[in-house]
Amino acid sequence: MLLTAVIALPVGTGTAWADDPVPAPGPGETELVPGVPPGPYQPWQIDTPDQALVPKVYTPTAEEDRVEPRDAAAGTYALVEYVPIGDAVAKVSCSKQTGPYQRGVERWLKLKVDGRQSAADCKAIKAFQKKQGIKPAIGFAGPVTWARMQFLAAEKNPNAARKCPVRSYRVACVDLDRQLTWVQKGKKVVFGPVPMRSGRTGHVTRGGWHKIYWKHKNHWSTLYNSPMPYAQFFDGGIAFHAVYGSIYTTTGSWGCVNLRLSDARKLWNVLKKGDRVYVWGHRPGN
Repeated sequence: MLLTAVIALPVGTGTAWADDPVPAPGPGETELVPGVPPGPYQPWQIDTPDQALVPKVYTPTAEEDRVEPRDAAAGTYALVEYVPIGDAVAKVSCSKQTGPYQRGVERWLKLKVDGRQSAADCKAIKAFQKKQGIKPAIGFAGPVTWARMQFLAAEKNPNAARKCPVRSYRVACVDLDRQLTWVQKGKKVVFGPVPMRSGRTGHVTRGGWHKIYWKHKNHWSTLYNSPMPYAQFFDGGIAFHAVYGSIYTTTGSWGCVNLRLSDARKLWNVLKKGDRVYVWGHRPGN
């Protein structure tokens, strides 16, 4: 594991981003921390979100916490289905190709569940996509279409199947099967449900009971060199946090529960240190 120097600097007013230059360490800057690069563009101490390594926990100052993560670019979380290149180039009106979520989409639409793309399947999927504003609406059963279906089915009562334990205290429920998360207190849902992206094969989000043990609003992943806004750690290096990119992908995260920025911001204000988290199921494809 690489050890690099970290510079002790006063808290700044901005946040380092992936394209910021990282200068060499200066004289006397010798404290070594796993996975932390040197540079004056770090406004405060950061550490790796690696599943095997918990971050270096400390109490953020009021000045640090006043800095809000930057907003996502317009269209970041748009319902854009990434279709096969052949369909995109040919600009087909109705895809004949079988999507990665074909069976799940067929099941939701009450079509014949055979995992094959028929003309009738495409017509029904295309109609759903048009109604939900998913683009391009060409009937390809991709992750955006599947995720939207999971959300709509769970919107009014995400815990209808009672897979998330009901307790008198707040419980953050992480449903890997449907890629949804919400918070409930007793039977009342106090946040969500919202779509999420959990860990990929080999880096799965671990199941069972956990506890929020550290909150870091402007955390930075030095392992993956990317921001982790509104990070709330609950299992080693695994945290709820926002990402500046689509959460609707066939590939999962590196273990964390990825959220849209607005959802992560709301969740930040709902959960407190010590709140419980319950994770179950398996991400489709894992």
